[in-house]
Amino acid sequence: MAPIQSRPTIHWISPLPPAETDIAHYTARILPALSSHAEVILWTDADTWDLELERYCTVKSFNPDTVLPRDFTAARRGDGLEVLFLNVGNSWVFHAGILRMAQRIPSIVVLHDLAIQELMIEAVKGGEWRSSAYLTGMEKWYGPSGIDAGRACINRSEQGSVISQKMPGFELVLEKAFGVVSHTKVAQEAVHHRLPYLPYKMLPLPFEVGPKPSEMRTSTGPLRLLQFGWIGPNRRLEQVLDALAEMPTGFDYRFDVMGKLWNPDLIYNKIDQLNLSDRVHLHGFVPEPVLEDTLRQAHLVLNLRHPSMGEASGSQLRIWNAGTPAAVSREGWYAELPEDTVYFIDQESEILQLQSLFHKIDEDRKAGCKFGAAGRAYFETYHAPEAYAQKIIQFCKAVTEDANRDLAMRLRVDQLHSAQMHPSLEKRLQTLCAAPKA
Repeated sequence: MAPIQSRPTIHWISPLPPAETDIAHYTARILPALSSHAEVILWTDADTWDLELERYCTVKSFNPDTVLPRDFTAARRGDGLEVLFLNVGNSWVFHAGILRMAQRIPSIVVLHDLAIQELMIEAVKGGEWRSSAYLTGMEKWYGPSGIDAGRACINRSEQGSVISQKMPGFELVLEKAFGVVSHTKVAQEAVHHRLPYLPYKMLPLPFEVGPKPSEMRTSTGPLRLLQFGWIGPNRRLEQVLDALAEMPTGFDYRFDVMGKLWNPDLIYNKIDQLNLSDRVHLHGFVPEPVLEDTLRQAHLVLNLRHPSMGEASGSQLRIWNAGTPAAVSREGWYAELPEDTVYFIDQESEILQLQSLFHKIDEDRKAGCKFGAAGRAYFETYHAPEAYAQKIIQFCKAVTEDANRDLAMRLRVDQLHSAQMHPSLEKRLQTLCAAPKA
């Protein structure tokens, strides 16, 4: 008789649906596969969550400032190893409590964003984190210039998105980590150079593979354009509007924008100034069925990002899942994608290339079909949640065997790496780590 395999307990701390962040949806997407391999307990500091999650696991509330390791152990359900995961993004609304908890409880950190200055600065301004803790960390990792930059951001004479170019800040949430998971090669390089003894795993961002998309895109009528998600200034919405405003008078299109805008008044005013009110429709945050239906009808999705922070794009996975062609900036994670899976837009000639692409797809509505199909095939091969869940479990086992020894060793050597940024990494981060994102 084969021996019975023990099941690990995974304590998973993350924003949960219906929180309006893709990290919440990421957790929901991997939960069925992850719970098939481990006893998963979701922990949240929010008041409510989608009860559908409880089909797969237990959901518990916690206070990030008072919870102790023994509280997690008391809730464990598996008979194998026990691991705590903290999911860290760049929105203080969803991650301020997790940020504070990362300062005191060892964990494996899932680092969704490399540049987290906005998270830290807004947490300080909102009274969710002590300024002394932030400034101490900035001085430790970036020297005197770090503490000066941090003070300037707190005093509002500088912006976090600007200092992120040289001081992304991810080091501050990894000081007590005994492992880190991220989804891009850029993040892998950054963590390796700054924290060389920290066990690391780079995994393709997972997304549930849906049914094969049906062909719903019309061959006549207005060209259907779409942009969605959390839309900050780096998402290039203003530049897309400029490109559309300069299209010929007879160009027939509809541009739907679904998601939260960083500055709604700015965009509404720009749409009015460019006389685009009858073509551009701002919907705000919409339910997933509405977004999915619009995705299936779109001829092109605008998924541009400049600067990129080196993050992987859950939005792009959703686009591929729908078999829809997308235009992306040739930066960061996106620049590593196969040439036949997306339309690349170069920053140097952004508006001209966008206009050329609009013309191309408008003249031949099937021109993007091969990109949509190739993107869907790539997505199915590399981004399925089952493979992701299996590798998470493997990483847990590898890391926990030597966690205490590795953490002690790293704490001794961190000081050697904290005051000076690796020069090649600094140069790369200047182009990859300067924009806000949820």
